[in-house]
Amino acid sequence: MLGLAICMSAPAVAQSIPEKTGVNSLMGIAPRTEDFIKLATISDMFEIQSSELALQGNSPALTSFATQMVEDHKKTSAALQDLLRSGNVQVQPPTALDESHQDELDKLKGLHGRDFALQYRTDQISGHEDAVSLFRRYAEHGENASLKTWAANTLPMLENHLRAARSLPQ
Repeated sequence: MLGLAICMSAPAVAQSIPEKTGVNSLMGIAPRTEDFIKLATISDMFEIQSSELALQGNSPALTSFATQMVEDHKKTSAALQDLLRSGNVQVQPPTALDESHQDELDKLKGLHGRDFALQYRTDQISGHEDAVSLFRRYAEHGENASLKTWAANTLPMLENHLRAARSLPQ
């Protein structure tokens, strides 16, 4: 009960319990707008930061994929920021990774060579599976029309990223 009270009293950028526990995803329910913005922002930050690590002396396939991730996720971050600045959405996005994504990034920083490549591939597949689910659910049933359109327009790129991540060498 105390945990629930703490979660419910958290700031607006805190994730709702149904989204945090994965209940929304399992049931195909759209996230709240605040959750969507938080998760989309953190996802972009993680993709950019982890892919910047992958640019440092890895295989040509990994470097090519990572370059595309940095470029594309910087574009989606900028587009989301433009939407937020338009005043159509009154949510303050996070400015840093959450603890779990920071832990994943820290783990990557300690790996090299094949170990790095395998973990990076795993993280990219998992992250893009989550992003595809998040964006699809918001595009179909989200609360904000502008964000729904943006999510729907961004979804094909994320699906392509997921296919590309799955095809990275194992």
